[in-house]
Amino acid sequence: MAMRRTQFLLLLLWLLCVYAPACFCANVTYDHRALVIDGKRRVLISGSIHYPRSTPEMWPDLIQKAKDGGLDVIETYVFWNLHEPVQGQYNFEGRGDLVKFVKGVATAGLYVHLRIGPYACAEWNYGGFPLWLHFIPGIQFRTDNEPFKVILVCLSPVTPTSCYFVKLNCLQAEMQRFTAKIVDMMKQENLYASQGGPIILSQIENEYGNVEGAYGPAAVPYINWAASMATSLDTGVPWVMCQQENAPDPIINTCNGIYCDQFTPNSKAKPKFWTEGYNGWLLYFGGAVPYRPVEDLAFAVARFFQLGGTLQNYYMYHGGTNFGRTSGGPFVATSYDYDAAIDEYGFIRQPKWGHLKDVHKAIKLCEEALIATDPTITSLGSNLEAAVYKTEAECVAFLANIDNTSDATVKFNGNSYNLPAWSVSILPDCKNVVLNTAKINSESMISSFTTESLKEVGSLEGPSPGWSWISEPIGISKADSFSRFGLLEQINTTADRSDYLWYSLRIDLEDDAGAQTVLHIESLGHALHAFINGKLAGSGKGNRDNSKVNVEIPITLVAGKNTIDLLSLTVGLQHFGPFFDTWGAGITGPVILKGLKNGSTLDFSSKQWTYQIGLKGEDLGLPSGTSGQWNSQSTLPKNQPLTWYKINFSAPSGNDPIAIDFTGMGKGEAWVNGQSIGRYWPTYISPIDGCTSSCNYRGPYDSSKCLKNCGKPSQTLYHVPRSWLQPDSNTLVLFEESGGDPTQISIAIKLIGSSCSHVSESHPPPVDLWNSDTESDRSGGPVLSLECPYPNEVITTIKFASFGTPHGNCGNFSHGDCSSKQALSIVQKACIGSSSCSIGVSINTFGDPCGGVTKSLAVEASCT
Repeated sequence: MAMRRTQFLLLLLWLLCVYAPACFCANVTYDHRALVIDGKRRVLISGSIHYPRSTPEMWPDLIQKAKDGGLDVIETYVFWNLHEPVQGQYNFEGRGDLVKFVKGVATAGLYVHLRIGPYACAEWNYGGFPLWLHFIPGIQFRTDNEPFKVILVCLSPVTPTSCYFVKLNCLQAEMQRFTAKIVDMMKQENLYASQGGPIILSQIENEYGNVEGAYGPAAVPYINWAASMATSLDTGVPWVMCQQENAPDPIINTCNGIYCDQFTPNSKAKPKFWTEGYNGWLLYFGGAVPYRPVEDLAFAVARFFQLGGTLQNYYMYHGGTNFGRTSGGPFVATSYDYDAAIDEYGFIRQPKWGHLKDVHKAIKLCEEALIATDPTITSLGSNLEAAVYKTEAECVAFLANIDNTSDATVKFNGNSYNLPAWSVSILPDCKNVVLNTAKINSESMISSFTTESLKEVGSLEGPSPGWSWISEPIGISKADSFSRFGLLEQINTTADRSDYLWYSLRIDLEDDAGAQTVLHIESLGHALHAFINGKLAGSGKGNRDNSKVNVEIPITLVAGKNTIDLLSLTVGLQHFGPFFDTWGAGITGPVILKGLKNGSTLDFSSKQWTYQIGLKGEDLGLPSGTSGQWNSQSTLPKNQPLTWYKINFSAPSGNDPIAIDFTGMGKGEAWVNGQSIGRYWPTYISPIDGCTSSCNYRGPYDSSKCLKNCGKPSQTLYHVPRSWLQPDSNTLVLFEESGGDPTQISIAIKLIGSSCSHVSESHPPPVDLWNSDTESDRSGGPVLSLECPYPNEVITTIKFASFGTPHGNCGNFSHGDCSSKQALSIVQKACIGSSSCSIGVSINTFGDPCGGVTKSLAVEASCT
């Protein structure tokens, strides 16, 4: 009977694992070569997708596209200030539904790396720390400091005396409390791999090694405490610390960086992990748009696996959007696209996504050898090397040319191989090249936005359809204002409840009335507007390199009483650096009136100022669009500072991603149906210099190497998730700080135009060559493939086709001196009417239009 009961339980467990959405039931450990899952070493490809930077409705599609791109793992931070905005009050709803996100990854059959931190950095406001931490007396962040590790609590029922006693004797580590809460939440949902869930790794702290020296002798005890605390939580999976050379056992130290091939773990018992490999770089207000050529990224990834790596993560694989006031900085833009393989709107970015998918396939062909042994590295010449993984059954080779200018031909195993500069060739059998990182076999796509004016799109309220508005009062207008002598630091005053803090001062002048004076203002940042007697007199802003604002504003004062109102504003709180929580913001002075008639100056810094936290419109609930007395009966005020605008509109038909184009506006924040789509700032123009028409992928990449959009607004388009919209009766609300014309605003719809591919005869064959039975693959030559971007579409037009020496890029291909006359008709016959097509790139298909020349096939197609 006992035997039957055991057999029944085993059968039940098997059925649960088979029929559950995803059941990993794994024991996860590690050794010097790899993460070990249920006794088997694994080569793992990972990508970062941050759940709050998209919506729950977007998550399944993003996760599936990551899986289709060859990923095994989804990596995400956990954002403390999102989940505990008020001490002891938690939020795990909507975009903060961490459990739903993790379960969604499991449903897709992927693993999860949960980076709890709880310090995240991530260009997230305040690095992910909640602001209430800042106000614990005596606190110091990220160091061996008891207040940071403890929380003072009162038990109920209590008296003031017993509460004080409890506070002294019931201390819990704040960091440990939140970390333990997340771990317990995951355990309750059986989400750790040991419970049958997808989580195979967790992270404690984040890039502390970059700032450790600034914290002196207290740094090492803090790291040791954090490691001990994390491992004591008994997750059943390994913990990592990135950028932490002295991570104590059993914590795995990992690499973050543009290139991590030269990284070595701090113990021979630990594997080589790369937790952040940058797809591109972040966008700042006032900066040009950075991007990273996929050839260089593929080179970096191949080099990492060539030299012993077994887990690599893209930061970001989908970047998404900094909705609301979540962006850190200061000056980090609302878009967090990051030139990722999946763009901000959820579209696959080609050829980056496709080429990386091919890289992943090639690496997976090598997995058995990679996990079995260490590589043997030999030189093939100057800046040329071979890495060979050899077992009794397997032989894998990586051939690398790390010269950034010269191509080379090398001899290896008795064969000759051409290696373009700054590239790696992957040979899963030590003979045949299935991929070279510099040769792209993947198609590319042209995406563009088509715009419609809001008036064309929607039905507007009021007797005269159009915008309605409310003017925000200048200066002090709320009952909770207060007065203090001296200038207050902003973050300590507002606790980041709002971007805005008013500083107001009344002065009496007689002798100097009418004089042309200058108001000198110094601020820690990030921007400010100065109003004199109710009129905007001038503004100032910092930038990503120096957030401080020092301005000199010419003003004219009147006889008698004058009012100086200064509106200071933040643009995302500091998120990184040693002691970043102490950097501060706001007008800390001096504030000086210069140029008086007698040559003297007046210093107002120590005067009694009146303060107001936030805007009256915020308190009235204007962002929802349902509160307030909106004016739509008279002329719309344009280019007026401190104005709230509202319009009702209908959503564009279809399911294509949409954005709002804020051309014509100055700076502010926008809400759609009460949801903040983030700060907008189209008037902050990027520098005119620094961009090039193309970027050479050869040679080391950095964030300033490849830039576009110079001399233009850093960001004009702002993502509006489809799930936030109804077919009709949507409400857009704006708060405009400096003045703009809302009638210029339009709705932008993102569409895929053409699909293109350009493949050379010299390209390696497709990386799935050995697993395919197609006729073209068996020929062993390169293949050009095209696929319609949307389901249920077919290729209807071949806009361009040339076999020979075509020039240009997708959208502007042109014929070269050598061109097959049959190319267009052959491609049309192979592709039109199909959702996808593949064509062998060889003279066998197209004939030979010019002997002795390496030829290529370029095609541009459109689908409907």
